[in-house]
Amino acid sequence: MLEITQQFSFDAAHYLGAGATDSNRRIHGHSFYAEVTLRGEPCEQGWVQDFAEINAALGEIRDLLDHHLLNEIPALGPPTLENLAKFVFREAKQRLPETRRVRLSRPSLGQSCSYEES
Repeated sequence: MLEITQQFSFDAAHYLGAGATDSNRRIHGHSFYAEVTLRGEPCEQGWVQDFAEINAALGEIRDLLDHHLLNEIPALGPPTLENLAKFVFREAKQRLPETRRVRLSRPSLGQSCSYEES
């Protein structure tokens, strides 16, 4: 079994509701970095999935998020790092069934969240 990972990035704004610190209640933005890991047996060519196909699928997900207000994406729920990791996982899994794990990070804050199939 092999695992391969492709990264993509996006910039987006959000705000958190009641219970959040003052700075998080106001609209603000982040640069996000996503790593999507696929797992599977290699095909005849020796790869798990063609990276061109992976990039096309992840480009669709990036387009859903990049330069958007995350609060306006109903399927996301409250725009926490945790919910965003789950959202990217679900979207990737729909497009790339071999998706095994998503790691989402905000390096400027030193934060990350991983979500994987159980």
